[in-house]
Amino acid sequence: MHLTHKTAVITGSSSGIGLAVAREYAKNGANIVLNGLGDAKEIESIRHQIEADFKVKCLYHSANMLKPEEIRDMIAYAVGQFGGVDLLVNNAGIQFVSPIEEFPDDKFDAIIAINLVSSFHTIKAALPSMKKSQWGRIINIASAHALVASPYKSAYVAAKHGIAGLTKTVALEVATHGITVNAIAPGYVWTPLVEKQIPDQMKSRSMTEEEVKEKVLLAAQPTKKFVTMQDVASMAGYLASDAASSITGTVMSIDGGWTAQ
Repeated sequence: MHLTHKTAVITGSSSGIGLAVAREYAKNGANIVLNGLGDAKEIESIRHQIEADFKVKCLYHSANMLKPEEIRDMIAYAVGQFGGVDLLVNNAGIQFVSPIEEFPDDKFDAIIAINLVSSFHTIKAALPSMKKSQWGRIINIASAHALVASPYKSAYVAAKHGIAGLTKTVALEVATHGITVNAIAPGYVWTPLVEKQIPDQMKSRSMTEEEVKEKVLLAAQPTKKFVTMQDVASMAGYLASDAASSITGTVMSIDGGWTAQ
């Protein structure tokens, strides 16, 4: 895979899966626009490290995924700095776990906005650049929850099912423009997002931390192993390659066999 002179915008890439994807693309020559939350000094260190490790240009944009105007500005920034956007990875996400009768309205709305609606805005803004060059890769980080459900995750499951539908629809619309649109659907990946939901799961299910890991999280995965961030990054790398030019409109499961059951 050679991505030299390509530009990748990756939302939610200051840590976790997004950062792993950013490093995978940078390793293969792409310039990077990072985005995400976190300490400014830490983000600057991450940005500098990518440039030092891979000899590419790595910039940062602080767009809030709840604000469409900031999302549009992020894409315009990438186009202005690098001349276009070639790779777009929609990875930003938040989670909240609660029975639906107790689910806070603002939490539901925020999860739908960040996990689903922000991808609409990034795609809409990035497509003109991709169409101009007649080449593009849009990769939406979904979840096994794009295909199956779990209790207490009404907003997250709804958003990820929506991502699957958005992926398929956009893929059909841009199929003749050299642009592919796919989703990656990981099972449980050991990331800060997963780690943070364990206390809520413990409360909802009256379990210990180890019980949540074994009986809730990994119970769904026949391999009994967490998916790694590099597993996801490697798939994102493959989908960006010329070898994957005929793969579009798909939801690629990396879930240890979860959805095979």
